[in-house]
Amino acid sequence: MAGKKNFWDRFGERFDDLDAGTRQAYLLRLARERGFFETVFNAVDEGILVIDRQLKLRYFNRAAKEMLALPEDIAELRVSQLLPDLDWRTILQDGDDGWSRVARQELEILYPSPKFVQLYLVPLPEDKNLAAVILRDVSESRKRTKDELERETTQAVSLLAAGVAHEIGNPLNSLYLNLQLLEGTPDQPVDPDEAREMIRTCKNEVERLDSIIHRFLGAIRPGKGAFAPVEVEKLLVDVLNFMRAEIEARHVEVKCDFAAQLPKISGNADQLKQAFYNIIRNAAQAMTNGGKLGIYGFAEKDFLVVEFADTGSGVTPENLSTMFQAFRTTKSGGNGIGTMIIERVCREHGADFGLISRPGKGTLFQIRFPLGHRRMRLLPNAEEN
Repeated sequence: MAGKKNFWDRFGERFDDLDAGTRQAYLLRLARERGFFETVFNAVDEGILVIDRQLKLRYFNRAAKEMLALPEDIAELRVSQLLPDLDWRTILQDGDDGWSRVARQELEILYPSPKFVQLYLVPLPEDKNLAAVILRDVSESRKRTKDELERETTQAVSLLAAGVAHEIGNPLNSLYLNLQLLEGTPDQPVDPDEAREMIRTCKNEVERLDSIIHRFLGAIRPGKGAFAPVEVEKLLVDVLNFMRAEIEARHVEVKCDFAAQLPKISGNADQLKQAFYNIIRNAAQAMTNGGKLGIYGFAEKDFLVVEFADTGSGVTPENLSTMFQAFRTTKSGGNGIGTMIIERVCREHGADFGLISRPGKGTLFQIRFPLGHRRMRLLPNAEEN
């Protein structure tokens, strides 16, 4: 590829200028360092892949080989054959800028054995032609019983409650001040127009308090609830209508594009609304100066796919691995409840979910709900893309 020279091009030019003794010393040092890093990478439980722009594998460690049953000869093998459920086209679009994107996906792979995998993709800053893919087997964590999840949550409730108490303080102060003003004095009664505005403010603050409390209760005791056939498009429209005032106040333009006759999924309508609310709210908050939010729905062979694409601040590589952890947030005054709810609802519904983000440009969040009985996906032939 024409353009900037990568590390190895620059190294090759300098290497040619060295004398024989210095060259040998450099080669020995590189061999020792490679051996050290090889030992480290093969000792970790996470699978590590290095891929190029054509999605060909340049490197894999022991864990990745076992996790994906990689053959010895990977010369013609592409990562899109091994992990076809990731939207590689979106990650790679826009030419050279494509490698500025980061991705996080939780998905199910059925070959060589069924397992759930958390995937992180981060471009290598020193070489824009390469990217690292990190794979973490989360099958055991998804099998944890409800009791185990409750015990884990209980240990952190004090932290969560402190954050919620902080959130509740602002609307309570606003309510108190407005009620004081409404009371007025015999000498200076309250103007009727001003009174109506104060009542409207109090009503909004009560709704805000109700939302905070419901998010808190949903986070610590989500419960599975009753499942029934639901129309995802209708749920999304209901959530958008509920959030209309907040969306307009943030100057966010929303565009919805749903395929005709979307199939229903088996789900809990209240839980799904709560998850959609948090996804849309996170997207709106990421667009501090206004922006655009696209919501798309379409069906694949085995999945109903819902995507949320915003033009906000995006996700940095540093925050990619922790953004769905409970009580972790990058927002000022936030408490991480929203992302925790999103993850739990997706898992309750057996959905694959993840995001693709370009820091400073925006984020695409995708949920893939399973439809009926999914056929086992076998490893494609090496010549297939």
